[in-house]
Amino acid sequence: MELNVFNDEHFMKLALQEAHMAFEKGEVPIGAVIVSNKKIIARGHNLTEQLNDVTAHAEMLAITAAANHLGGKYLEKCTLYVTLEPCPMCAGALYWSHIGKVVFGAADEKRGFRSRNIDMLHPKTEMIEGVLAEQARELLQRFFQERRNK
Repeated sequence: MELNVFNDEHFMKLALQEAHMAFEKGEVPIGAVIVSNKKIIARGHNLTEQLNDVTAHAEMLAITAAANHLGGKYLEKCTLYVTLEPCPMCAGALYWSHIGKVVFGAADEKRGFRSRNIDMLHPKTEMIEGVLAEQARELLQRFFQERRNK
């Protein structure tokens, strides 16, 4: 029996690597990767502080990179792996990209798109939550704890 190493957990670990890169830069540690045919076509991590741009969320940067890679704006056959539930802005961009699947780690009850109680993803978009949620949550908690202690 062949083991599928290219599963949701594998790609979420790579998104967590992106989140760690954001952490090292003093950014809120959220990371994302976009996968097509079991290959990463785009990566991103929060750069809002570095770029002085409130829209420079991990998902937004990854969406743009994936669209550039594919040469088109629609990502129907792609999967986004992101360490935290997308915010409404990112969910809106994911809607317009027609992304095929969204997999996220930790839920964001205060600022996540589901807190708005409306369907913000495209009707054809599949969603999976909770993949490596504890690791994502711990990294975020450590980041904000360190910020409060400064």
